[in-house]
This record gives sequence, structure tokens and C-alpha cells, in this order.
Amino acid sequence: MNNLFNTKNIIKLLAVLFITITVVSCQRDGSAEEDDIPQEELTNIVLAVTDIASGTTADYNYSIGAGGQPTIILQDGKSYSVTAKFKNGNEDVTQEIIDAKNEHFLIFDFPKSTINITRQDGNDLRNDGKRVGLKTTWNVVKVVNGAAPFLKLDLIHAPQSVNDAQNGTAWGSVVGGETDAEATFNLSN
Repeated sequence: MNNLFNTKNIIKLLAVLFITITVVSCQRDGSAEEDDIPQEELTNIVLAVTDIASGTTADYNYSIGAGGQPTIILQDGKSYSVTAKFKNGNEDVTQEIIDAKNEHFLIFDFPKSTINITRQDGNDLRNDGKRVGLKTTWNVVKVVNGAAPFLKLDLIHAPQSVNDAQNGTAWGSVVGGETDAEATFNLSN
């Protein structure tokens, strides 16, 4: 009669378990190592919105994964200077996005508003001549152009190509890449 629990069978079982655990734990797509700002490290997206005429600034803080959407107050016919900041807790990691500008791109989508965007990142251009969109000017034509207007903001990592032109209701589009962060801000006037 064979003994299932003999030393030889236990050693074989342990070897199979060890190999299985090793293979499973090493199967990663590498994206976490390649991404300079993994999604797990972004906690907040803050939009600093400055009324160009008055110079008044308001910060709108979207907390990733916490629920709730801040409401950005805009007025029809006005222009605003908007700066996007990305945080990991209390640490501002926006400079990391600037340092890796060729790997990042922002898409601003206003599906129920008419707002024209101009990217103002200065001379800090990507290799393809496009701007990431961390600094923009918003020319507001109509804030409320439908029920419950909002801004959907996406930070894209490693797109194959980018286009900063308007694409439907969005300013900017990409081919390929992954979403590093996504925020939704309500809009009102």
C-alpha cells in the first residue's frame, strides 16, 4: 500500500507549490514600474481657477475615490486661467508630470457646456510639440448647455499619439495609453 504522505510526495508537492507561487507572483505587465506616477499614488486633483478680469482665484479639490464632486463656478462670457495640480496626500507631484511631459496628456471634456480651451503650458512642450494641459485658458461661451453640466478630466499616461484639438465635446484626444487619473467636477454659474 502506497503512503500518500511519504517524504518523497511531500517534497514534490512543496516544489510544485513553490514554482506555482513564484510564477504567479512574477506575472506583472510592468506598467507599475514604467509609470512614474502610478494611479495608486494620486489622491487629489486640484484645479486653481482664476477669473482673468478680476484676478480672483478659487481652488476646486477632487479627492480620488472619496466620492463627491466639487462644483466649479463659472460665468458665461468670461475667461479663466486654470492650473491643474496633482497630489499624493499632502505632496504636490505635479512636477513629476512636468518632468515626464512626453508620457502625459490631459483631456478636458465638457459634454453639457460650451467652453473653449487653450493650453498655456508655456515653452514646456512635449517632443511632439503639444502641451500637456496643466495650465489652460478657458473661454466660457455657455456654462449650462444641458442638465447637470460637468467637466470630466483625464490624465493619460503613455499615449502613442495626442491631439490637442477639440474632438466633439472634449479638448484633446489620444491613441493608446492608460488613464493615470480621472476626475469629475460639476459646473455651475
